[in-house]
Amino acid sequence: MKAFTSTLVFEKPQVGKGKDKSTIQCLEWYYKNLYIGNKDGVIQHLILPDGGGGDSSSVREVGKRQLGRSGPVNQLKTISVLNHLLVLWDGSVSTLNMFSLEPVSALKKIQNVSLFYVNELCDQTQPVFAQLFTVSSKRRIVSIHRVFVDKWECVRQVSLPQDPVALAVDETCICVATNDRYLLHDYQSQSTLDIFLHNHGKQNIIAKKSGEGEFLLNGPGSLGMLVLRDGISQRPPVQWSTDVLDAAVYFPYVLALQSQAVQIYSILDQQLKQTIPVQSARGLLATPENVYVIAEREIHCLTPIALGDQIQALTGCERVDEALVLLDGVQALLPKDSYEDLYKNITCISGLIKFYREQFLEAKELFIKCGLDPREIICLYPTMSGICEDFKAQLSAVRNAKDLQTLSKEDKPTYQQYQKFLGDFLTEVRETTQGLCSCQIIDTALLKLYLEQEKSEELNLLVSSPNDCALNICVPDLEFHKRFFTLGLLYQSKGQHVNAIQTWVNIVEDDCADKTQSDVYQHIVNTLALLQHKDVIWQFADWVLQRDQEAGIQIFTKHTDENMFAPEEVFSFLTKYPTALVCYLEFLIYELKSQEEKHHTLLATTYVAQILQKENNVNRQGIRNKLQQLLWQSSLYNTREVHGQITSTALHMEKAILFGKTGQHKKALQTLVHEGKDQQATEDYCWRTSAGQDRKFTNTQFLNLLQIYLESSQHVSAAVDLLNNNAVAFDLVKVLQILPASWSLQLVTRFLCESLRETHHQRKMRRVEMNLAKVEHLRHKHTAMKVAQRLIKVDSGRICHSCQHPLTESEFLRSPVGELIHTQCYRKVNSPSVTY
Repeated sequence: MKAFTSTLVFEKPQVGKGKDKSTIQCLEWYYKNLYIGNKDGVIQHLILPDGGGGDSSSVREVGKRQLGRSGPVNQLKTISVLNHLLVLWDGSVSTLNMFSLEPVSALKKIQNVSLFYVNELCDQTQPVFAQLFTVSSKRRIVSIHRVFVDKWECVRQVSLPQDPVALAVDETCICVATNDRYLLHDYQSQSTLDIFLHNHGKQNIIAKKSGEGEFLLNGPGSLGMLVLRDGISQRPPVQWSTDVLDAAVYFPYVLALQSQAVQIYSILDQQLKQTIPVQSARGLLATPENVYVIAEREIHCLTPIALGDQIQALTGCERVDEALVLLDGVQALLPKDSYEDLYKNITCISGLIKFYREQFLEAKELFIKCGLDPREIICLYPTMSGICEDFKAQLSAVRNAKDLQTLSKEDKPTYQQYQKFLGDFLTEVRETTQGLCSCQIIDTALLKLYLEQEKSEELNLLVSSPNDCALNICVPDLEFHKRFFTLGLLYQSKGQHVNAIQTWVNIVEDDCADKTQSDVYQHIVNTLALLQHKDVIWQFADWVLQRDQEAGIQIFTKHTDENMFAPEEVFSFLTKYPTALVCYLEFLIYELKSQEEKHHTLLATTYVAQILQKENNVNRQGIRNKLQQLLWQSSLYNTREVHGQITSTALHMEKAILFGKTGQHKKALQTLVHEGKDQQATEDYCWRTSAGQDRKFTNTQFLNLLQIYLESSQHVSAAVDLLNNNAVAFDLVKVLQILPASWSLQLVTRFLCESLRETHHQRKMRRVEMNLAKVEHLRHKHTAMKVAQRLIKVDSGRICHSCQHPLTESEFLRSPVGELIHTQCYRKVNSPSVTY
């Protein structure tokens, strides 16, 4: 990748033959000012164009100063707030004006200095000063000075165990490299920490401040170590070469200088990202805007490429993992909108790469995470091209892209996996914010996809629920695939109920074949029963009832809105559909519990009419059973009107029930005996009418039936059977009074035995009940006495509730009703000699 661009900003002219003593030794920068320290003791002041870069033709020299006849300028540092330029030359630190390069006479030289470091300016103090740290060339100490505009003063000295070789400072923490180790010393707390050893003979010693509270060190094993001021490293080290001359940090990169190149490593993943060739390199100077590379006769400016451009370049090369690492590492340096756009772009490209690698689960997660427009994926599929014709894809192409159209023809199993992915992805984003911007396209694509995959259940579920399918695209597709039932569901979801039901009607009438749904007729009925559009129901009601009256009547009986149709309105419509009329009347009476006489009467007369019309029909008995049930249970029908319709018919049980409803039980029994000639039905009538009545009523009913039997000699056998089979229903005395004298004892022996046994049983049961009542009474009385027999205190003047005398005795009780009473009075009143 390309993180920096290199520009030559200064080049010394070539000298003649012989040893060149004017090579570049050091460099300092401030804003547009560039200061060069040369080997021959000359300081050059250059002015750079805006931005600090530009080629050598745009750099001009504005000043030069010769410090002496010979000797290299070892170090330069500006203190801009004081307009000072500090120079280390000939073993001493002197001060020049940073614009005129004239010496500052008020500041004398600091002698015997091998290197120095200027800390951040303390420009909030009064007077303003900067901190200067100098390393003595003769003693193992670091001196701390305060540099003012016209003076400096030594405020502290820090002793070292060995000679210092390199120095960097962060606030009160001094990072020093000695002959064999790196040290961290806090000069306020006087604490010293050994970090690690180094091999001075085999590697260059590097100690640079790399950030807030962090130092860059050349560690053992040629490792670029980023160490915090507490000695801890939070980042993995950078593995660079053994011949590193200098290093600098320009976040998020570490630049390692070799004699012939600058190698640029990422702090975030510790990988080598770029190599820039340089001839005869000597050092690096990192500024807030650029990094300068110092060579013997040249100065190069390394200008960082915008982070967004770097990330996009990595993304374009499909190095998405590196791009994400870089993006996460520099998130704090980017505007929020820029970060979000870059993150979305990287994630989309990563998802697309995994998509074509058939890593569908990871691809789906990435597409959802980055909020990818679903249309970007839909338009990749050949069969979906007509859905989003006006959409212009923004997603960048990737190298491993596959032609899905070719894949659909040559490798169908793999293409089916791509289809499955599309279905899963669209289903997951369909109800999210990500999918709301293109609801119609998503739903239409899902419908086409389910059609291709022949997923009937998913297809019907999609169109039967609220959806945004485009009718102009989906209707032709459904018709082409002969999915007419689904087409009706689609019409229904769009509120086109007439088109929906008419489509299903065509299926039932076999005008259009659709084998995916078995009972379309019942579906039509259920749909009409749920429909709130009355005019549509009336439009198809005739067709529904003509096909099946019993099932079709459900459009009225199972309708969700019971008040939509008035009964009279339905009656007038059902006049030509008698079976449906009966079903509707049964619904009104048994489910809606109608209390209107006309409904009950109409149902009864309709039953009668059906029975009379179906004399030879196998369903005749079932209708009679329904009629009898209605006559027995209902008390709201008009008995005279119903009786008038069955008077001349053979519906004898029905006649008897009607007589019984008017209290003419004997007449009902006569009808059953003489016209119905059904002995069992007659006995059943007696028992049914006796249900819930007292014993006297039951005796009367059966005695009436016996008398009717005894009136004719033809029914003697029936009378005997009646007595023997229903002995418990008769009063023995009354039976004996009406029995003919001509009957032998043998005929009624069974009846007499059963009757006597029943009489004896009833007498004993009454005695048991009476004794149980006595026991219960005594139990309650005993409980009351236990509650009343308690001594209590009363005031004088109280009288006995029973005898009305003063309570002068020592013992008295509270009666069960709560009144005070003498003990003797209580015993007298509650004497055990009570008769029951």
